[in-house]
This record gives sequence, structure tokens and C-alpha cells, in this order.
Amino acid sequence: MVQILDTTLREGEQTPGVYFPIEAKIAIAKQLDKVGVNIIEAGHPLVSSSIHEAVSKVAKLDINAIVGAHSRSLKKDVDLALECGVSFLGIFYCVSDERLNEVFKKDLTNAISQITEVICYAKQQNPDLIIRYTPEDTVRSKFENVVTASVEAVKAGADIISVADTTGYMIPRMKGRSMYDFVSKLKSELNTKNVHPKIAVHCHNDLGFAISNAIEGFEAGAEIIDASVMGLGERAGIVDLATLLAVLASGFNITNGWNLKELNELYRKVSKYSKTFIPVTAPVMGENAFTHCAGVHTHAATINPFHYQNLDPALFGREMKISLDHMSGVAAVKYALNKLGEEKPDKALIDLVRSRARYCGEAGRTMDEEYLKDIVDAYHSK
Repeated sequence: MVQILDTTLREGEQTPGVYFPIEAKIAIAKQLDKVGVNIIEAGHPLVSSSIHEAVSKVAKLDINAIVGAHSRSLKKDVDLALECGVSFLGIFYCVSDERLNEVFKKDLTNAISQITEVICYAKQQNPDLIIRYTPEDTVRSKFENVVTASVEAVKAGADIISVADTTGYMIPRMKGRSMYDFVSKLKSELNTKNVHPKIAVHCHNDLGFAISNAIEGFEAGAEIIDASVMGLGERAGIVDLATLLAVLASGFNITNGWNLKELNELYRKVSKYSKTFIPVTAPVMGENAFTHCAGVHTHAATINPFHYQNLDPALFGREMKISLDHMSGVAAVKYALNKLGEEKPDKALIDLVRSRARYCGEAGRTMDEEYLKDIVDAYHSK
């Protein structure tokens, strides 16, 4: 069974200009739990006292989701995270030869020693703690380094190894850059060494392939997928939560008890508190996700929506809409009028609405329902 780790409150807050006050984090965490995500990564407590307090309060919520924290491979980070009462801890440390040499001035042996020491320490403090170890920039690091570090991390007590595409480097099906190939090979290597952690994937969207790479990882056997609301995160962000759930539900028939209708309120809250607009063309949650415009599309969609859409908007608490603008044909106008109770609108009313809609469209707008009602009322009042 695939698990969803939402990191809106941690990775999402690494979006430039985004900060969630404590009350917002609590509200968002509660809403994430209503959606049904398995793990909520609430923050990195060392970063600030306010994040420490927020992680502590989220960890104390009466929710079903597991609450976790982020930590460097340092005991002081672990101590602060455990003070918060989390039951999941994500520990990261790179194993790239270049970065170890240029930044940390260490070799792989010393790095692994630090990683395993910290993991052992965390497990000693709380034997029930779920520990994820992430070899940062996993996919661009030497594969042998990743395997060696992962094996030792699991032996030290790590339950999960996260494959991090930290820079959004991977490209689906491309030789040497395929997430499917990487996860498959990693799982095989770990099995041969008799260690069997869960595998997570954390995919950045720098090339626009985050969701594709996440699904490739899942198909290769990853049991945990990281995501955030609106894909918020460093640079171009990561996997968008709603898109991920839609793909798993519609493409793989996996629902895991998720309440997809709660996504609307979740996205509203995150958009409000992050001061980030949801793009109108965003899959699933965008304003236009289930809105049809062109005449040929609207005509077919009014007969059977699935002629021009593959998702049922009702699954997400939404409904199909027909846009009235300069593209609108007779079918679109009739559909909109029918929804207002005009079962058999005459030609004059249809022509009037089409002309007004065309004017709106050419002015760069669409005709909203209120304006349409006013047009109909005025027509019947003459």
C-alpha cells in the first residue's frame, strides 16, 4: 500500500516568501488529516523557536496522521525534534563525493559514521520512532555510495530510505536518469544485502517531471511518495498533492480511504495563508480544471462530459462548468440557460446571451452566472 507524506508545512515553507504562522499550521495539519494523508512533515525544529513550537503543537493534535520532523545528522537537531513529541524523524546527509569533499571536508567513511551514530542515538531515545534516512541529492550521487550509506543506515535503525531528486534532475524513461530504473536497482541491491527498508521518493519539479518521476518510483516499488499542496517547495517545487492523489485514484484505482472532497478546503487554506494563487490551469484544483470553453468541446461535453474530460469532478467535490465567452456556441448557451431553469429558451434569448458573451470574451473576461441571470431577468421584463 502506498503512503502519502505531505510536506507542505516543511518543504512548502521553503518557498520564497511563504511562512505559515502557528495557527495556520495547526489548521492545515487538521485539514491534511481530513484528506487522509499518512504522514505530515511539520517542520525542522532547529530553524526557529516558532517552528519548534508549531511542530510541538501539531504533534499533540488528536489526528490519525503520523506527525514528523526534519533533522540534519546532528544530535542537537534530533534532540529538538524529539522534544516536540514527533513519532517520525527524517534525517538527511549527503553522500556525494564532490559535496563531501568541497563542503563538509569529509570522506564517505566519516560521513557514514556520523549518519549511523545519529540514527542509533535517535532510536535509543525512542525505540518506536520511525526514522527516514535521505542521502541528499540521491540520484546524482555515486550509486555505490548511496547503497553503502543506505545499508548502514538501516542497520543503525532507519526504517525508510528516501530517494531524493533534490534538483529535479530525473527524466522519465531516459537512460541514466530514470526514477523507475534507479528505484528498481536500489531495491534490488538492498535486497541482496538483506536489508529491506521502505523506499520513499521525493521529487522536485525543476524540469516539470516531478509527478511523472514520483509515479515511476511508485511503479518501481516505492512505498512512500512525498508531496505538498500546490507543489510548494524549493525553486519550482515538488509533487502537487491533489494531482498525485488524482493519478493514484484514477490511474491505479488506489484510494486508501482518502477524502478527496476535502482537498478544496485544504487548497483554500494553504492558498490563503501562503498568499499563493492556485493557477487556473492547475490539474484538479485549478479554476479551469473542469471548465470547457471551445464550441466543439462544450457541445460534446454537454452530451457526455467524458468526451472531453477523464476525471469525474464529483470525486473532488467539484462540478463541470461551461465557460461563456467569445468561443461559446449555441450548445454552451443552452446548457447555461438550462441550469438557470430556462428549459426551452427561445432563439432571441440565445442570440442575446451569445452576443453578450462574445463581448465579454473579447474584453478578456467570461460571463459569470450573476450577469447571465441579470440578462435573463431583463429579457423577460421587456
